[in-house]
Amino acid sequence: MVSTSIDDLLSSAEEPAGTRAEPAGRGRVRVLLRTLTVTAAITVVVVVGLRAVGLQVSLWIIVAGVLAVLAVRRVTAALTPPPPPRAAARTPAGEEPGTWNWASRDALRTAINGWERPLDWCGGNRERFTERILPRLGELADERLRQKHGITRESDPARARTLLGEPLWTFLSAPSRRPPSPRDLAAIVAELEKL
Repeated sequence: MVSTSIDDLLSSAEEPAGTRAEPAGRGRVRVLLRTLTVTAAITVVVVVGLRAVGLQVSLWIIVAGVLAVLAVRRVTAALTPPPPPRAAARTPAGEEPGTWNWASRDALRTAINGWERPLDWCGGNRERFTERILPRLGELADERLRQKHGITRESDPARARTLLGEPLWTFLSAPSRRPPSPRDLAAIVAELEKL
């Protein structure tokens, strides 16, 4: 059996320090040369522009200003967050990873929230229910009638009344004095789904 310490395992995975210093030095020289070239070019453009309008500013002030702008640009570029993932990117076909990204914006969650929040807000308040939920249910009934039968409650009231059934028609046309209970609302939704 061979005895190997953790230090031996970790030290063999590290790269020698001498090989890393040379590329880093070359990289720093390139960055320095590029910065000096950009600074010189921008300084020339600014000086020519200022002279064209008849202004004279010290060359050192212009160079300092250009270097300050480049430094701020570099710092802000380093501090910017990574771009968000593209919405069109999908995982390859096959099995899902088994985790759900609750922060993602999907249409189903948006639709559920579009009903959940107003229903919660209207709980026990007849006026709010009549103003917010009843028109949505009416639109939903009209859309189902239009898709399945080619009519709406307004275009053919007699046929719509027979298709919706008396309880649903009465609920949509003459609201009650109190908001429906969750059980009544479930029955109304079940009637809408039967259309």
